[in-house]
Amino acid sequence: MLESISATTRQRQHKSTRLHKNSKIITSIIRAIQEKKGQRIVSLDLRKIPEAIADFFIICEADNSIQIKAIAEHVEEYVKQQVGESPYRQEGYTALKWVLLDYVNVVVHIFYPETRQFYKLEEMWSDAEQTEFPDA
Repeated sequence: MLESISATTRQRQHKSTRLHKNSKIITSIIRAIQEKKGQRIVSLDLRKIPEAIADFFIICEADNSIQIKAIAEHVEEYVKQQVGESPYRQEGYTALKWVLLDYVNVVVHIFYPETRQFYKLEEMWSDAEQTEFPDA
């Protein structure tokens, strides 16, 4: 019985620690995007969707490739500075139409408006709870 209670307590502590870490990463990502004038910033909470590949998506857009690159680089630098985390994986720096920064539980998507409209991640994951954040 005590082993079961202890295991349950450890699971709750792990979830609490993971949620706190995710929260710090998300807050840092949002702030970094806002500082570089990212637009239409949205977070998707995917935790209740069994087939989701991450707990959260952070989605934004920018008007040109220079701004997309600036946002992505600033997110990487700011999250490293604030939370001590680097992305596990990055994609899209070559074409700069859609840059993806994978922090394992939190994935950042930085789009050209046309690319965002084409892939429609918000519609694809419409079961997720969406939170909109103000542009800077």
